[in-house]
Parts: sequence; structure tokens; C-alpha cells
Amino acid sequence: MRLKEVTQLLKAKNKTIAVAESLTGGLISKLLTDIAGSSQYFILGLVAYSNVSKNKLLSIPKSLIEKYGAVSRQVAQKMAANIRKMAKTDLGIGITGIAGPSGGSKEKPVGTVYIAIDCPHCHTLKKFHFKGKRILIRKKAALQTLKLLKQCLKK
Repeated sequence: MRLKEVTQLLKAKNKTIAVAESLTGGLISKLLTDIAGSSQYFILGLVAYSNVSKNKLLSIPKSLIEKYGAVSRQVAQKMAANIRKMAKTDLGIGITGIAGPSGGSKEKPVGTVYIAIDCPHCHTLKKFHFKGKRILIRKKAALQTLKLLKQCLKK
């Protein structure tokens, strides 16, 4: 997956994007802004790592986090929808997961990642299980997010 293809699609389709990241700690925002001219499409990147920040900054209800966990489909989708609404963009991305080496469980092992993309014509929500060390899991998650974004932009 070539990053330039994604950014060219964003520019060509005149789409704007905002990103709410947990697991990736800003890596997706960094990749999207590595290309000159990114201010044309990139509006906001927010790293909401803690449950408190997810609640206070992204308006994720505490009850949703308590019921499903911060690493869940429900939270990823709400992150994507709420960052899009907050930034008034065409697309919103929400990503949450467990990079390890600790923090995993039998139900949600290290490498569990949820990626959500919210836009009027493309609602994507995927679960992944990436293998590797922390840095590799984060990199794989960021690259997979860009791949899903590219698919969404091609629809």
C-alpha cells in the first residue's frame, strides 16, 4: 500500500479527514501529514489513549466503555463518528487496540485491534489480530487503517 495513493485520492475527491487514535498513538496522523499539502485534507488528529480522554475529549460514554471495554467495536465506531462530527470532516477514523506486551486477555489478546471509518457512503468496522512486538503491531494497524481508507475512498 502506497501512502501517496491515499493522499492523492483524498485530494482528488476533495475529502477531509480527522483521526481519533488510541493504540497507534498518533502514527496514522503522522503518516497522513508526511506528504506535502496535507493541510488540504487533514483537519484533526487526536490521541485519546486513556478512558478518561476518550470520555472527556471524544464524548464516548463511560457506560459504553464499562460495558464493552475501551478495546471494542462499539468504542472504535463511536471514536470515528465523534471525531468526524467534532472536526466537521467528510471522514472520521477511530482505532483502538492492545499493542502489548501486557494488557491482553483470553477474550482480547495482545494484537487485537478495531478500526472504524465513518463517512456518509462508507461505514467500515473491522477487527484484526496482529502478531509481533508492540512497535510492529502499531505499524501494522496504521498501515491496515490506510488500506481500509483507500478502499473506502475508491467506492
